[in-house]
This record gives sequence, structure tokens and C-alpha cells, in this order.
Amino acid sequence: MRVVAIQMTSTEETNEKAAETKTGGETHSFQAEVSRLLDIVANALYSEKEIFVRELVSNAADACDRLRYRAITEPALIEGDTDFRIAIEVDKDARTLTISDNGLGMTHDEMIENLGTIARSGTTAFVEQLSGDAKKDVSVIGQFGVGFYSSFMVAETVDVISRCAGSDEAWQWSSDGKGAFTMAEAQADGRGTRITLHLKEEQA
Repeated sequence: MRVVAIQMTSTEETNEKAAETKTGGETHSFQAEVSRLLDIVANALYSEKEIFVRELVSNAADACDRLRYRAITEPALIEGDTDFRIAIEVDKDARTLTISDNGLGMTHDEMIENLGTIARSGTTAFVEQLSGDAKKDVSVIGQFGVGFYSSFMVAETVDVISRCAGSDEAWQWSSDGKGAFTMAEAQADGRGTRITLHLKEEQA
């Protein structure tokens, strides 16, 4: 198994840097003081903790919309699985809440970019690439930014397993929301993203 550990740190430089470590892993630096910003998002940005459900379901819907749009010109991406869906699973004994979809999914680099950078919106970048009437077709796509981090209002740790449509590779992103996250190879039966929240005892 190849495991990549990414440490979120502060930097005054305007560009994100990636450097190879002696162990072959990757270290990524960010402009923001990420630990502090995560704390603000998790504890002060939203007045109602339940809002995280809306944010995660909205992201899942966006992923389905993006794949639906891509499939217009690349129908092979949804071959054998044309019924888009979002599922919510609760395991009271394990104290987990899982939200999954069979949308576009993310590659290794997209997970680092979208989940490892505060307020970086993969969806926004996608829309910006469109022009003319194409933008109208995806007008329902929202922002994939700080909303994801609302998960840490109720979760001790969050695991995200994603497999991009058209790819055989799946990756797992894991974090406790305190400024660092890890990446590791994973297994996924099909395309899409599966987010598992390991709930805090007092939030169960």
C-alpha cells in the first residue's frame, strides 16, 4: 500500500509547493493558517450543526450533475450504471454516518486539491471552463468549498474514499480536521465518493 501523508502548514508564498521527502511521500504547504481556519469553520461558521448534512448531500448532488454533463460527450463513463443516486447510512454501534454517491468521483490529485485546500472549489473550476449556453446546463452546481469542513463540527475523524469515473484507482483521504490529512490507496466497487464521519461521542 502506498500511503501519502500531507501536513498542512502556513506559508507566505503565493503558490502551493510540493516537495518529495526522503521516504518518497509528499509534503504540501498552504498559504493559510489551516489549523486555525479549520477550527473557525468547524466551530463558528455555522450556527446549526445539522447543516453539515445539507453541505455533504449538496456536494454529492454536484458530483452526479458533473458526471451527467460529462456523459453527454463521454457516454462510456456511466456505462452499466446510469441511475445516479445518493445514499445515507447510519451505524449507531460504530457511531458513524456515511454519505455516498455514484457521481464523478475524484482522482488522487483532485482529492488533495479539493479536500486539502480550504475554500478551493473543484466545482467552481469546472464551471469556469464552460462557456456560452453550457453554463446554463450546470446552473444548479453549487460551491465545493468550506462546506465539506462543517463535518468536523460533529466528527472526530472523516474518511473519504473516491474513485473517479473511468478510472480503476481509488484513494482514501483521512483527517481529524486539525491541520493534517493522509492519503492512501483504497478499494471501491464503483465510481463515486463515500464520506464516512466518525462521530464525536457527544454528537452521536
